[in-house]
Amino acid sequence: MSNLLASETSPYLLQHTDNPVHWRPWGEAALAEAREGDKPILLSIGYSSCHWCHVMAHESFEDPATAEVMNEHFVNVKVDREERPDLDKVYQTAHQLLTRRPGGWPLTVFLDPESQAPFFAGTYFPNTRRHQLPGFIDLMLHICEAFDKHRGALTEQNAKLIQLMGRLNPEAPPKGATKSDAQLLAAAAEQLREQYDEQEGGFGHTPKFPMPITWERILRHWAYGNRTGQRNRKALDRVMTTLTKMARGGIYDHVGGGFCRYATDRAWMIPHFEKMLYDNGLLLSLYADALAISPDALFAGAVRETAGWLLREMRHPAGGFFSALDADSEGEEGKFYLWRRERLRRLLSVDEYLVVETLYGIDRPPNFEGRWNLHRRDAWRAVVERLSLDPAEADALLASAKEKLFQEREKRPRPGLDDKVLTSWNALAIKGLAKAAMILQEEPWLQAATTAVDFIRSELFQEGRLFATWRNGVAKHPAYLDDYANLIDALITLLQARWRDEDATFALQLADDALTNFMDEEAGGFFFTAHGHERLISRPKPTSDDAQPAGNGVMASALAQLGSLFGNAAYLDAAAKTLTWARGTMEQHPSGHCGLLTALEEQLHTPELIILRGPGEERREWRQALQEGFRPWRRIYEIPLGAKTAPPYLPKLGPLGPVAYICSDASCSLPIDSVEGLRAALS
Repeated sequence: MSNLLASETSPYLLQHTDNPVHWRPWGEAALAEAREGDKPILLSIGYSSCHWCHVMAHESFEDPATAEVMNEHFVNVKVDREERPDLDKVYQTAHQLLTRRPGGWPLTVFLDPESQAPFFAGTYFPNTRRHQLPGFIDLMLHICEAFDKHRGALTEQNAKLIQLMGRLNPEAPPKGATKSDAQLLAAAAEQLREQYDEQEGGFGHTPKFPMPITWERILRHWAYGNRTGQRNRKALDRVMTTLTKMARGGIYDHVGGGFCRYATDRAWMIPHFEKMLYDNGLLLSLYADALAISPDALFAGAVRETAGWLLREMRHPAGGFFSALDADSEGEEGKFYLWRRERLRRLLSVDEYLVVETLYGIDRPPNFEGRWNLHRRDAWRAVVERLSLDPAEADALLASAKEKLFQEREKRPRPGLDDKVLTSWNALAIKGLAKAAMILQEEPWLQAATTAVDFIRSELFQEGRLFATWRNGVAKHPAYLDDYANLIDALITLLQARWRDEDATFALQLADDALTNFMDEEAGGFFFTAHGHERLISRPKPTSDDAQPAGNGVMASALAQLGSLFGNAAYLDAAAKTLTWARGTMEQHPSGHCGLLTALEEQLHTPELIILRGPGEERREWRQALQEGFRPWRRIYEIPLGAKTAPPYLPKLGPLGPVAYICSDASCSLPIDSVEGLRAALS
């Protein structure tokens, strides 16, 4: 018996290779060992940048006495939830059913060796009894006793749990909708209004999560309302207030760019310091949408600095993006990001310090364990006026101060980097960079997004098969629904930013593969795992959003867009069937299904599909004129005359000058040869 994690590629699993625990990766070998030894499986799921995962590892998994109990009584299996989201989804759901509480990480689950059904579940357990939680050794000994003495009752419980989990997916479309499409969209908006924090923005009190997919839903609802004459300024104000609070808040890294995973307080001041690629990709998209409505220096600065952080710190030399930065450094949460007042005074000039002190509240009591996590106390304009500074001089002082802070911080021991490349998270970053590049006219961001797609196609798409994760030249784990859905969606955005035949071909191939390998032909919708995937105790078809949008919502929207663009009825039918299948769950909890509601909204309202053709420079001028404002129903594609993978219904003869076509239902208008004429046709 020994620890068998050394040959894994996951940074999280590799963190545990020196534990005295005889860890196994999930797989048939570990499952067979449990069956043959008739030992329950101790399943521990976490991820490399998880603070409480580190705490439990240090307290228990590095402790020889705890490891002795684990090794004697259990087959111990370690799983990276980012590599195996299928396992995480299944056992997080089981935890919720068993405990009637939401889960989290580390997830600690005890499984029956025959069925792999969980008979006890929890999250973090301390090494000794505290926080109203049992000590981990005592807990394991009680579980062993229950497994030995009450096996029959546990087997019966397991069967009921598996049966219940099998019923969680809606099996058929509802017989009749109780709300119209418009009423369903309005119900979601009302639920979100009720959850809104009027004082500090965001939803609820603590902890505060960014929830970009939810804010996108509100922003889109506002935009569609304006289009139909149902104006709701307060909805827009809620979005802008929340984005302002986050960009000013301590959840944002004011020195190096990028957003942390969530704030631990209501006012966004103190974050949980880990930075995740998916959050930042989604937030780039959201802030780009906000900037399309109107210029905002705070938002533009956050976008520029976050994109800069992605390209500087989170990018593999070959172009893919890494997964996460740890919350901890030198054994302390947030240490990399915190400042002491005297150190700031020594680093900065008198005028620079005055600006930093006033803007970030250094003249007030420290806000995190005797140190300061930078957090804008006021609007920049108010600070400049209060200090009676010339705006240009103030901007220069702040820029030079931040550069000094950045250079000083670079000397510190860095938080751990999870350097695996995940397809679905990369897709979110690609989309965010492409949208931000279009709004702020930043060619390097667009090039970075393009290079990341090329990396995925080169390293994670092998022999016609997409993989979920890559590290050190090794692609692993067949891709999940989120990988396909997010990547198709990112490719569609990239095609709007810059048409490339290889991207169009890739998107179509992925869509065909998704229909073949993930779609539920009978009921509609898409399973999270492919039809040939390892059989688990349940096979989810996710509909509700969490920190990331649900794959079924993204897939329905992406297929509808791709179907409209290429005139593919199979894609359109699959999107419509997904929405029909998911209708019941959407009506039960509208605000929890923002991704699916976006797909529904796109089905309800006819999109404006505009295809530009002709000479490149003049075509781009048209594009800039058409891109004004936030119009989520408008999709603009500049398709070169020589494109080989173009919509089949486009006229074959090329124009001498730039022209536009307004297209729908696989047909196009006559060519429109002026921007004024196009605007008139659209109005």
